[in-house]
Amino acid sequence: MGNEKILYIVHCIDTEGPLTETLEATFERLYSIFNIKMDPTKENLELLQNKQIKLGGQEEAISKCFSPELLKYNSSWNDIDEMLDEIMSNDFRKKLIDDFNGGWIYSWHCMDHVGYSINPRHKDLGYGKVFNFYKNKIKELGCINDEINWHFHPLSLLKNPTQSATSYANNYELLLNIICRRIIDNGWFPSVNRPGFHSERPDSHLFLEQWIPFDYANQFCEEDVDQPDLSSGRFGDWRRAPKSWRGYHPAHNDYQSEGSCNRKIFRCLNVGTRFRSLQNSHIHEAFSEAEEYGSAIMAFANHDYRDMRPDILSVMKMVGDIRKDYPNVKIKYAGAEEAARAISNHDETDDIELSVEVIENKIITEVKSGEIFGPQPFLSIKTKEGNYYHDNFDILEPKKAWTYIFDKQTLEVSSIESVGVGTAGRYGGACVVAIEL
Repeated sequence: MGNEKILYIVHCIDTEGPLTETLEATFERLYSIFNIKMDPTKENLELLQNKQIKLGGQEEAISKCFSPELLKYNSSWNDIDEMLDEIMSNDFRKKLIDDFNGGWIYSWHCMDHVGYSINPRHKDLGYGKVFNFYKNKIKELGCINDEINWHFHPLSLLKNPTQSATSYANNYELLLNIICRRIIDNGWFPSVNRPGFHSERPDSHLFLEQWIPFDYANQFCEEDVDQPDLSSGRFGDWRRAPKSWRGYHPAHNDYQSEGSCNRKIFRCLNVGTRFRSLQNSHIHEAFSEAEEYGSAIMAFANHDYRDMRPDILSVMKMVGDIRKDYPNVKIKYAGAEEAARAISNHDETDDIELSVEVIENKIITEVKSGEIFGPQPFLSIKTKEGNYYHDNFDILEPKKAWTYIFDKQTLEVSSIESVGVGTAGRYGGACVVAIEL
């Protein structure tokens, strides 16, 4: 776009489908977070929301945690569908037009609800349920600029989905199984991550560094967190991360420090939640960086299980008011991958393309054009019994060609229904090749 100074506006959505919470469960959270026991009644909830009960100085924090807005859940796919019909409409998207006559764009970071020991929030369990719903909705409404991206929640030690967790190492089998199915069942591979619980740790940092080039994870924020369950950086520690809205390459041994890793981590604050919320000051910072360096990405995230309409309108108003102070900067709505590629000065000519052949009992994979992001493509195998497996390739030529053998050391070729190979490109984009045997 020439020498224009551009601030990319990126709306990431942790896309998890419907969720319910009973009144009793709300008061269980009150006890779990603030160590306060009360009778679970609507009257008590309203008193808490209005800060009308003395609670030793915790009144404000409790009111924020259990505000009516945060408890207004989309409890069914019908609720979500009704919200999407409005926010994905052209009229809603263009309530604030960008400087390229474009409307609002969404990045749907879809997760799978699988492996739970219990399901008290009535989430839609099963592989691909959320992914397929949004894929079909985007197709139905013709929303060609919206993106589907990656989101994964590690399960807790007890596999209870109401508990937060950060360990990929404890969840590798589940994690790999989901990606295998996305490749073979959906013909899709991720290039952009949004971390579950806003959290990364050394194991997830190294996993992402193998596979996914862009990561909207950094939640550096100056505000003091008044929520006891989220204090001291627990579940999303970004206190040492860069403040910049232009992204950074992390260090190998510290995802919060700048270094020489290939992946690029972008700052992404919250809207419609109880901590690390996007403020006017943050938007000013993003505009200032775009003015100084020529481009920046102002990214923010919320959840589809809440009514997102007020949040989007609030951000539109903030951006609309503040853009007047920066006449030299143009705003452009963009998907998370689109913006990351634009700010990194890489375009469609960098797209990756693979060739995959199965000859007798051997898979041969080669790069036809572009460059893969990690050291090897991701191999997915589906057996005739319906089981999915991931395994490593053998390297024929680094970053160029790989092979895999079916035999008694792996799986017999006669037991295989299909194989799939997926990879992200070095500078974004993705390629998937799936073959039925």
